Amino acid sequence: MKNKIISAVLAAVLLAGSLAGCGGAAGTASGSTASTASGSGESTAAVNEELSGELVFAIWDNNLMQYIDDNDMVGKFQERYPNAEIEVEKIKDDSEYWNAMKMRASANQLPDVMFNKPFTLSRFKDYLLDLSDLEAAKNNTLAEGYAIDGKVLGVPMTAGYEYVYYWKDMFKEAGVEVPTTWEELKTVSKTLQEYYGAKDPDFMAIALGAKDEWPDYPYMEFMPALVNGNGQNWNDMAATDTPFSEGTDINIAYHRVYDLFTSGVFGKDPLGLGNDQATSLFAQKKAAIIALGDWGLQNIEAGAESIDELGTFYLPVRETAEEPFRCVVQGDSFMGVTTHSKNPELAKTFVEWFYSEDWYPGYIEYVSSASSMENFPKEKHPVLAEADALQPDAEMVMYDGGGDNFTALQNETTFDYKKLGAQMFTEGFDLDAALAELDSKWTAARAKLGIQ
Repeated sequence: MKNKIISAVLAAVLLAGSLAGCGGAAGTASGSTASTASGSGESTAAVNEELSGELVFAIWDNNLMQYIDDNDMVGKFQERYPNAEIEVEKIKDDSEYWNAMKMRASANQLPDVMFNKPFTLSRFKDYLLDLSDLEAAKNNTLAEGYAIDGKVLGVPMTAGYEYVYYWKDMFKEAGVEVPTTWEELKTVSKTLQEYYGAKDPDFMAIALGAKDEWPDYPYMEFMPALVNGNGQNWNDMAATDTPFSEGTDINIAYHRVYDLFTSGVFGKDPLGLGNDQATSLFAQKKAAIIALGDWGLQNIEAGAESIDELGTFYLPVRETAEEPFRCVVQGDSFMGVTTHSKNPELAKTFVEWFYSEDWYPGYIEYVSSASSMENFPKEKHPVLAEADALQPDAEMVMYDGGGDNFTALQNETTFDYKKLGAQMFTEGFDLDAALAELDSKWTAARAKLGIQ
């Protein structure tokens, strides 16, 4: 059997996926049985010699490529489907990947199995088969939430969550509790700043590396989606002339953020710190709160003497306790089967296999992200699990990063929400004027680009 792993550059990019798996749902068993090992243990499954053909898929993730090599993904799949030939192509990076996929789509040469991001699903929707009937899709906690026109066009491999980390002992000493509304967050932060700032003029209630700009993303990127639970907020903005006007989700969110950013709870010089510095200072308890993704835990732990008093909660965007509590979740690496595949049934089987016990449990333990499969849950780190315990009924908002129309309007108007957040820390910044200017630019850009 052919097991090719090719390292390619842009012109050679053949496909857009990243790992794939296949299951026994698409074919009947014939022949003898074989024992196949996954990263999580042994399983006995029937060999299927009826399904045959070649499949191609591509990845850009170096860690993923390493896992494929180390765990012989192709060989394990061929233990179940010996007449299937798999070709894996390693793309240099995601930028090159998307350029290649765009060209491949127009040339009718997309790979059999490709990966998408939330914001590229709509871009390639006409080239993807509906996977709604697959067990992998049915068992996925996020797939249906990202369906387009009722069709599941990709099954996300992982789920990503955002957290607010805090020091429980510092909260206790200052006499504050975990906030559950935006107003409570403001009050708690101010109390922390006054209590610890009286002893330490460099103290920050909330650590934020605004010098790098991007660390303000929990507030500037995700809050508009959380205000009314609309994960498609960016895409909806592309369909209106004045998305920054009073009463819109983004206007409401940014006024709340501005109120917090200008309250003094981020210390005396948030623009003077980068993310590494801010995280390090939080780890040393020079700050009581920091908002980061699940990936931030490792960085905090590396710089802290101990994380015994470290806790998490979800960012409380709501105004009152009577409103639903919402938190952002992002699906990533949406595995889909393309309409260009010459072996669509084999490709679907590949997807089923990847999300089966033969492969997925080992893979999801290897990565730091959370599982997207309800039949293969991954136990969260105890620190991260605290946020779920505090808000067991929280509504998950499936976040979409914005499609092609939104991106085109962003580029035309130079709207950069992370840069805008950093500007809020500058003296004399006028938020209302900035939003009004963005509305004017947005209206003109939609007309110029012909976006309806």
